[in-house]
Amino acid sequence: MKTPLSITSRLAPGRTITLANVPAGMEGLVIADLARALAAQEDAPWPTLVVICRDIERMAELERALPFFAPGVEVLSFPAWDCLPYDRASPHGDIVARRMTTLARLARVKGREGGSIVLTTVNAALQRVPRRDLVATQSFSAAPGNALSLDEVVAWAEINGYLRTSTVRDTGEYAVRGGIVDLFPPGLPAPVRLDFFGDTLESIRSFDPETQRTAMQMRSLDLVPMSEFQLTTETMRRFRMAYVAQFGAAQRGDLLYEAVSEGRRYPGMEHWLPLFHDGLDTLFDYAPGSPIVMEAQGGEAAASRLDQIADYYDARKHGMEHGGGAPYKPLPPETLYLTAEEWERRRGEAANIALSGFALPESKDVIDLDGRAARSFAPERADPEAPLFDIAAEYLRELAKKKRTILAAWSDGSRDRLATVLSDHGLKGTQTIGSRDAAEALPKGTIGLAVLGIESGFETDALALIGEQDILGDRLVRPKRKARRPQDV
Repeated sequence: MKTPLSITSRLAPGRTITLANVPAGMEGLVIADLARALAAQEDAPWPTLVVICRDIERMAELERALPFFAPGVEVLSFPAWDCLPYDRASPHGDIVARRMTTLARLARVKGREGGSIVLTTVNAALQRVPRRDLVATQSFSAAPGNALSLDEVVAWAEINGYLRTSTVRDTGEYAVRGGIVDLFPPGLPAPVRLDFFGDTLESIRSFDPETQRTAMQMRSLDLVPMSEFQLTTETMRRFRMAYVAQFGAAQRGDLLYEAVSEGRRYPGMEHWLPLFHDGLDTLFDYAPGSPIVMEAQGGEAAASRLDQIADYYDARKHGMEHGGGAPYKPLPPETLYLTAEEWERRRGEAANIALSGFALPESKDVIDLDGRAARSFAPERADPEAPLFDIAAEYLRELAKKKRTILAAWSDGSRDRLATVLSDHGLKGTQTIGSRDAAEALPKGTIGLAVLGIESGFETDALALIGEQDILGDRLVRPKRKARRPQDV
């Protein structure tokens, strides 16, 4: 495989480098090597690498794979809302929390502080977001010993979308008991307990939400908003003025207008996000000039999404004009999403890397990475007489003599079961590993056993990764729930 440096040296704004022969499963390795190469270049101006996946499933697969292929490299995820365009439902709180955590992190990055990977989807990259400077000011940092009052923390939590409860158990909740504030910020695995003495923050500790017992002491805490807009006097005034300017005077029974006027949150109000702000940015504004990796079929996914947005807007507008059901006043698509022209222009301003699973003639803009799909044992699985595990064990044993070999499973349990079965069929010389770096340190001929949730394996001249599904076949998954149509909601 070509060295990452030979790829990054060709990157330039407005230029697209296509990486050919990158089969499914190999993307994580390629992206990890690119991110490491960019971080190692002292004169490179790029703080991060933006990876745009075609859908949320592909993003989730890369999110599982990258910590293995690039341990130590920060991976930030930025998913799209999990609701339809112009829906009556709000995005799930966990989704918004992940989005705001990433935006806040990027908003505070300056120059070479980055060296991170931002994973996102076409749907998320097409959507407008709060301004970078606004998100930076809305973030909140604290440390023991700081002069900070309990009332300041409570006020911040209220206007940033946290829900007050008697006991904190879920992300986005907070509770107050005497001089203690319990808070479950997005991006943290456990809630935190802030203990105040007067106007001084004495301590910050994590605690178990089930037992409510405190655990480790924390040296500092970074908080981000739980929502992409705040309900303050200023934003409520801005909303009312913009709403009337867009749709005319509000009528009696306009539940959205009434809720905002009273400072209450209303289901689906995020779909009027532009009315709460005096301007919106895009994800590209949070990572200016950063190289963009686009997955195969990303362009088709963007075109399909823009068509879907236009269809849903037309359906809502038709319903508003002809009545029927609860009124829904949709904002023009260009206020919430990038247009097709903006999408092409913003991407075109950056250095672009396109991934292709096909072989292409090499040129100055095409680099062949010589990857190929891992061997499939489907023929053996289909033949009830074939000794599947004997064949797999022999294949892995011979493969490990030629190159670094990793056997990847979906969980600790499945890894151990698969290793035991193959060992019973003659496969020896295996060792559990937690990263690609650990695989590189293994003695020659030793097979690394890893937990790595990928759909299929791959091979290069120097590395072979055989996935659990390559040997055992597809995992059982639940069928997807059918998406709602706009006229249903």
